[in-house]
Amino acid sequence: MHPNALLNHASELVLQVLRLDHPADAVVSRYFRDHRQLGPRERATLAETAYAVLRRKPLYEHLARAGSGARERRLAILGFHGSRDFLNGALSPQEKSWLKSCDAVTAAELRPEDVHNLPAWLVEPLRAQVGDEFDALAANLLETAPLDLRVNTLKMKRAEAEKGLARAAIQSEATPHSPWGLRVHGKPPLQKLALFTEGALEVQDEGSQLLALLLDAKRGEMVADFCAGAGGKTLAIGAGMRSTGRLYAFDVSAHRLAALKPRLARSGLSNVHPVAIAHERDERIKRLAGKMDRVLVDAPCSGLGTLRRNPDLKWRQSPKDVQELTAKQQAILTSAARLVKPGGRLVYATCSVLSEENEAIATAFGAAHADFVPLNVAEVLTTLKVPDATALCSPATESEGEGRVPAGQFLRLWPHRHGTDGFFAAAWQRK
Repeated sequence: MHPNALLNHASELVLQVLRLDHPADAVVSRYFRDHRQLGPRERATLAETAYAVLRRKPLYEHLARAGSGARERRLAILGFHGSRDFLNGALSPQEKSWLKSCDAVTAAELRPEDVHNLPAWLVEPLRAQVGDEFDALAANLLETAPLDLRVNTLKMKRAEAEKGLARAAIQSEATPHSPWGLRVHGKPPLQKLALFTEGALEVQDEGSQLLALLLDAKRGEMVADFCAGAGGKTLAIGAGMRSTGRLYAFDVSAHRLAALKPRLARSGLSNVHPVAIAHERDERIKRLAGKMDRVLVDAPCSGLGTLRRNPDLKWRQSPKDVQELTAKQQAILTSAARLVKPGGRLVYATCSVLSEENEAIATAFGAAHADFVPLNVAEVLTTLKVPDATALCSPATESEGEGRVPAGQFLRLWPHRHGTDGFFAAAWQRK
């Protein structure tokens, strides 16, 4: 495709994603469906360009002010994912001169918001948690996330899967903490790979794998994944159960559960039972009260731990959205807890980095439910032979009104520290 034609597509896609009225991945997918003539390379260039603009929106908008022409074209030029020689084939002499001046801008000349590229409301909560590591975290959130795979141990051992990928000329290495994970170099096409189509591999961030591991579901148990979504954690839990017992995959979205079906068919699992529910107080939930050995609540959240994958979220979320989510999280956790039988385990998790959605929810739940005894996550993961488990968890803190929270109480994964998405988890055992 001619450089100018591709830049025109990039400009239009940037315009559409910056409306922020739908998730960026959905906008990109719809654009590709509407322009089926685009080849794989062109699609990759367009998608990466759109995501680059979302990641560095404040910086690019600052630099774009000095240019001329349509705003979306200037932003697409700044974020263009491809060789400069190819891009220059689409630029006017004036645009080339402007882009050269942009290249010459140094970090010292920029405002802080043009460096960290985060909304103002999110900066202080992150600084309060990571302190001097804020700049490292902000820089890491501007990078693309690695591609992690989970080996379906029902079908294959990790070492065997790694060799299978090598035979397909795909480099990978064992993830440092999850015993099921492989981290792949680059972004190779996996959909037609036999290891993938036959269910030996699933795409899943290492942090997400650790949540399933923390639940530690055993063979023959009754288990519920309360907010299953498309079922990534469900499949990991089911494999850990060796396809025995009964594993419910609950979700309020039948559409999301439908996405689980082909993955479930590939997995070889026979113990998973997807169930669409109307809400967390659904009658089908009430009938199972007190019967579950393990319950995972991967609650709906802001998703701000996934900004490397979903940079649009930092512009689509707001403090008001977070406040509404925390009320929903509290209600869901309270309802899900009713399923747990005496002696059973409850795990609450999010892919958020905000304490309001994490420690605050866990602390409030513990204060209101004396029959649930908190488990030290670092100790649980150490028992499960997770390497350096303490480094994956929260340090000791003083919690206002609740006293001291011991070290290792919560799982606390940060992209810049652990190479995973941002995750939180708390665990309890019912008396």
